[in-house]
Amino acid sequence: MGAAMEFMNPLTFASDAALMAVAGGMCWVLAAVCLLMDRRRERLRSVDRLERVGFVPWTGLFLGLAIIGGGCLAMSLPVVLGNL
Repeated sequence: MGAAMEFMNPLTFASDAALMAVAGGMCWVLAAVCLLMDRRRERLRSVDRLERVGFVPWTGLFLGLAIIGGGCLAMSLPVVLGNL
């Protein structure tokens, strides 16, 4: 349990810009997952298994998460680069 607490210390004492950069990076990771799931759905659709595809708006989720993540990273970039 001590190792988990030491892992959280940099995030606990991070600045708002660093936390926003982390949130933006997480949004981009989720956007990449949405992109992969959309490609998987298109591949299954071509195999003619429409009943197994399901309905999740992967393209819309990808676009929304990519824009939000890019905005968070762009807003935090000057402060994060200034601390280097």
